[in-house]
Amino acid sequence: MGTAGTSTDETAGERRQLINVAYRLLGSLAEAEDAVQEAYARWYALPRSRQEEIVSPGAWLTTVTGRICLDVLGSARARRERYVGAWLPEPLPGRAGWDHGPGTDLADQMVLDESVTMAFLVVLESMTPAERVAFVLHDVFRYPFAEIADVLGRTPAACKQLAASARRRVGVARPPVTAARQADVVRHVKEAWETKDIAALVGLLDPAAVMTADGGGIVSAALRPVEGAAPIARYMAALTGRAPGLELLEWPVNGVPGLVVRQAGAVTAVASFDVADGRVTRIWVVRNPEKLRPWARLGEAHEPPGTA
Repeated sequence: MGTAGTSTDETAGERRQLINVAYRLLGSLAEAEDAVQEAYARWYALPRSRQEEIVSPGAWLTTVTGRICLDVLGSARARRERYVGAWLPEPLPGRAGWDHGPGTDLADQMVLDESVTMAFLVVLESMTPAERVAFVLHDVFRYPFAEIADVLGRTPAACKQLAASARRRVGVARPPVTAARQADVVRHVKEAWETKDIAALVGLLDPAAVMTADGGGIVSAALRPVEGAAPIARYMAALTGRAPGLELLEWPVNGVPGLVVRQAGAVTAVASFDVADGRVTRIWVVRNPEKLRPWARLGEAHEPPGTA
């Protein structure tokens, strides 16, 4: 192993990767940051001699971060049972189109790919903590099962089984919708939503579509999923009817086209969509203001991307 200085440089360079791992494991940017900070605190608490014995500081930090996330996931289950209404992952803002200010730095470190879409994160929520850790570390980040075994305290063979079980939960992958196609559908939803055109909204929604809202008990939101194209369309129209001055902006959410709801210069909701065969099948609306902190800068933003 090199000098302690080299070791410190290596550990500092791991932060971005660790944030990406922890967000996918926890579905929360705030909790991901806390987990990574705790891992670094444990690293710097090691005696210098112990640090120098560690061949790969990055692997050590990943293992520790993974264990911390596993503990958080275990306790999160109980917390989410007490959560008011549905719990949804924290949405991530797209980076295009506005100057980064305080509070967006952490989001800027995220690699926005298929593994952070809201649809994918919601599936991860259905897994046990051990399945989620095994699946994310192996299938998303390509860590070998021998390293994952150190995180989970199980044999590599057991970790392989956990990842296989998690994979079955993900189900059969369908062909991905292009960003341009999704943006087109989302734009039509925005136009129909703004004009409270229920018939147009119904036409854009799959008949079996489901809308899930997360207000966290802090702001009003449907406590149970709204099912069916017509009920969802009526719900959306009623929302805009009760909120004069509401603005809808097309904006990337977790790397794919979505909508941001802004009122009086503040972001009040972020909507993510799943699209299949040209229709919206799922809508996830995050209204909990604690989960919208990375979006605060957008409250002051100018035009959304592509509107100039």
